[in-house]
Amino acid sequence: MNFLETTLADCFVVEFNKFSDDRGWFARTYCKDEFSSIGFNKQWVQHNHSFTNYKGSVRGMHFQLPPFAETKLVRCIAGKVYDVVVDLRKSSPTYLKWFGIELSAFNRHMILIPQGFAHGFQTLENDCELLYCHSEFYNPSHESGIHYQDKTIGINWPLSVTQLSERDSNHAIITNTFLGL
Repeated sequence: MNFLETTLADCFVVEFNKFSDDRGWFARTYCKDEFSSIGFNKQWVQHNHSFTNYKGSVRGMHFQLPPFAETKLVRCIAGKVYDVVVDLRKSSPTYLKWFGIELSAFNRHMILIPQGFAHGFQTLENDCELLYCHSEFYNPSHESGIHYQDKTIGINWPLSVTQLSERDSNHAIITNTFLGL
């Protein structure tokens, strides 16, 4: 596996190595020993799978509050999305900065999102599917989010938004008094 540093502290794009033959290919998408080389030593306790119908849909920007803050490993297995993370760790040198990357079934990249980050994506095609590994169990009383159009963050979404849940449209706008994680 290759772990590529992003512009955000502790956040990595993960590329896996394919082993190909006449039948197709095989790749390891997770190895505890390889992930420990970048300081990740947690275990995955929950795996989720999302499907989004329409191009231009936005899901996000989601996170869980402590003590249920979670690390996520996200991969697109069908279609193509613009995946975005925001560093909400007040003590981080990249606090309130964002990073975006195209994840697709074609490029097979993954993104390792540390706890204390908000995560979301916009579909660039119809019928997109993502797989998520989580280091903490989902706890509805600790779920939170920030608004996908928050001007303090200034995410440059590639498309006009076509679909957004009511929950995501009601996420908070960050102010200078935002506490961070």
